[in-house]
Amino acid sequence: MGASVPLLAAVDVSKRYGSRRAIDGVSLDVAAGEVVGLLGPNGAGKTTLLSMLATILAPDAGYVALDGVRGGARRIPIGLVPQSLALYPRLTAFQNVWHFARMQGLSRRAARTACARVLADVGLSDRANDAAASLSGGMQRRLNLACGLVHDPRILLLDEPTVGVDLESRERLLVEVRRARANGTAVVYSTHYMEEAERICDRVCLVDEGRLVAVGTVEELIVRAGRRTRVELTYRGPLAVGWDRDLGGQGIRLLANGDGDGRLALELSGHAEIGGVLDRLRSGGARVLDFNLHSANLADAFVALTGRTLEEPVHG
Repeated sequence: MGASVPLLAAVDVSKRYGSRRAIDGVSLDVAAGEVVGLLGPNGAGKTTLLSMLATILAPDAGYVALDGVRGGARRIPIGLVPQSLALYPRLTAFQNVWHFARMQGLSRRAARTACARVLADVGLSDRANDAAASLSGGMQRRLNLACGLVHDPRILLLDEPTVGVDLESRERLLVEVRRARANGTAVVYSTHYMEEAERICDRVCLVDEGRLVAVGTVEELIVRAGRRTRVELTYRGPLAVGWDRDLGGQGIRLLANGDGDGRLALELSGHAEIGGVLDRLRSGGARVLDFNLHSANLADAFVALTGRTLEEPVHG
């Protein structure tokens, strides 16, 4: 927990379904104007955790605090956008958003203004009078988000909001998440898409089998996992003896030298070291033909810290 009171906090929360523990002693906090990602495979417990953060599911142990008040006693606006579409298919896009606006207590005049605003924000103004069922899958995802944003929530909880959407809809959804953060909303963004978490999250929580494996910025998690930049290259010509002398002192590790077959693999501290490696090879008599660079990312960190990939579902 930080020095200031977070807008949303979970303290050692746990939840069981029969003999299965879906969430096991998770603690996290989210400040106003921050996006915290929940990154994990399907079945890791992300949806259960979001339900507890929304105070619609009571934890078996631990508690959730809103703006420093335990148990959700202080009701502040929360927007929950579930993975399963929460839409009325026969109602129009406008009527769907209107329903949620009125349910959240907006007056008729305020609801009318808010509905027009959020439909414009998600790019559905021209489809406002079309039935939700007639919209494409990506448009329905955008409408789902509009329903969660219409009442200007101070806390926004998103459960896999871009599953199965087209590229345009994904980008619009991510724009709206950034807009919410800029407006001071505390956002929890659940996903199993590593690249989305890297793009929009200020901090990321790695979740596996109901447990919080690690929390930090993308860079912090990569460092914690011990993952660094790797480069694999092929070359032609002989290498002078000792070309690799003192590489370790520069933070470079030779992973494989190919036993003279014209291939090398090295691990670097960062991209800045690549030029020096290429210069060494040229000075040693080799001509570099090509190289492949792999920058360490969240997927690498997740594998290192959990022993599984994000594509592997959790069983149990």
